Amino acid sequence: MTLRSTIPLNQRPRERLLQAGASALTDAELLALILGTGTRGQTAIALAQALLVKFGGVRPLLSANISELRGICGLGDAKICQLSAISALSRRALEEDLKRDCSLKNPAQVRAYCTALLGHASVERCVALFLDNQHRLIQTTEISCGTLTETTIYPRELVKAGLAHHAAAVILAHNHPSGWAKASRADIELTRQLKQSLAVVDIALLDHLVIAANQVVSIAELGQC
Repeated sequence: MTLRSTIPLNQRPRERLLQAGASALTDAELLALILGTGTRGQTAIALAQALLVKFGGVRPLLSANISELRGICGLGDAKICQLSAISALSRRALEEDLKRDCSLKNPAQVRAYCTALLGHASVERCVALFLDNQHRLIQTTEISCGTLTETTIYPRELVKAGLAHHAAAVILAHNHPSGWAKASRADIELTRQLKQSLAVVDIALLDHLVIAANQVVSIAELGQC
């Protein structure tokens, strides 16, 4: 079912966006514009609303992987590709800013970027943001991927990756799928070990972020990095 067949012209999302801008539209209306069409007996807006409810909001929906999107009524390959493309573009936009500007001048962007990468991952993952000597992003690399409760980070692998990217500094980030937004004793001890290993090859560990849904804890801000 199309929006055009059910909604008056002046209330259609596309026309409202052109007249008043994207900020005038709800999340469901913006998502409906991306989806384009709904399903039999369901408009694109109704489908969008159902997806937002199912996933718990925009961020978890755009963080969902292809296997999580498959099998949902109303989502074929075309719509799944559209959602995945929007998600990838939003992450790349944040990444562009970090590559252009000193990451330490934009801590909020670093946190937003790491949250987009890890905030709703279903297993514990760790990524390293490798930075140049002006603290601009060179490359983001997944260092490890584990289970629901833990992941293993090997100092030797992190050092090897840092040298391969000619990094001067690193910011680590890992997620807590449980939603527990707190740095554990193990997180702090691991941070110290990794910092010592990186220092041997003159790579500075600037911070280690713990991500839980939309919450971020900085181990550096805790004075433990």
